[in-house]
Amino acid sequence: MILAAVVLMLAVVAWFPNPEPAIATYLQDEVDLSSVPVTDAPTLDGMADEAFWQDAPAVEIRTRRGANEGRTTVSIQSVYTEDMVYFLVQWEDPTQSFLRSPWEMQEDGTWIQLQDPNDKGGDNNLWYEDKLSFIWPINDSIPDFEADGCGTVCHAGEDEEVKPYGNKYTEEEGQLGDIWHWKSVRNLNQVDDQYLDHVRYSPDTPNAGRHSDPADGGGYKDNINEDKTAPAFMLSGDDFPRDGSPGFILASEAVPFDASLFEPGDLLPSIVISEFEGDRGDIAAGWKWEDGVWTLEFGRALVTDSEFDVQFDDLDASYYFGVATFDNAQVRHGYQEGVTEFTFSK
Repeated sequence: MILAAVVLMLAVVAWFPNPEPAIATYLQDEVDLSSVPVTDAPTLDGMADEAFWQDAPAVEIRTRRGANEGRTTVSIQSVYTEDMVYFLVQWEDPTQSFLRSPWEMQEDGTWIQLQDPNDKGGDNNLWYEDKLSFIWPINDSIPDFEADGCGTVCHAGEDEEVKPYGNKYTEEEGQLGDIWHWKSVRNLNQVDDQYLDHVRYSPDTPNAGRHSDPADGGGYKDNINEDKTAPAFMLSGDDFPRDGSPGFILASEAVPFDASLFEPGDLLPSIVISEFEGDRGDIAAGWKWEDGVWTLEFGRALVTDSEFDVQFDDLDASYYFGVATFDNAQVRHGYQEGVTEFTFSK
């Protein structure tokens, strides 16, 4: 039976020598997560020390095939109040990756940004950050998501000459997904709220179907001067770190860069951050890395006024999401092979 299937597959490849890039296929790894009601909201600080987290049911989701460590097990719990839903996510990661293409002073006094030598564009797996993402279909608009999860929107290998890990997009106009994309260096007290639509890759649309929710201000920007030869800002104070930590500069504390204060080998963060304002900042969060484990707590209103958000407006309904983990990787994430069904218990 297996031999016959292989022969048939080879015949198809021979008949269609240049097939269209296929949607990635995934083995099923389905789990069910139930959110339990609580009276008081958790403090979103990455400590998870509220008593109700001890009682909230947890699910474990395996992510696989990513860069660096490549795989891990993600534990997820959820609670909700009258108007908010919260998640506690924990996963093992032996290293806290915060050196996201930092600036380094050279012996001759010039500055360079450290780069992954194997990065041919948008594929940094050496000088980056840890991340995690959820994808939810909006209004059940993505066919087969309930069965395949993120696999139904992942087009692996497509445009590989410029997109080494493929593209993400939905098949048809009107099919929308809500992306919750936590970035350990670039986010401040929030999870980046994004969305997915049907746009294909082109030089004018390099992110294909991935977009950010509208923002009224704030967020992150590159720490680079107008000539693109050195940082534009530095950390304030007389005794600032010279090892690139904490990986970012708070916009509220940034001061103009003064090269005379540095020595060869010093590192400086390449990103300046603040909280998003508006739709893109809908998801409040707090996190902590300790002893090889990330603990991320985040919460969002059950119902928002954004067309780019999944709406938890029916507590008797089932909702579905897929999980991805990024270990110091720009795009080569480990992913859940399957889908998680999410419900609210009474």
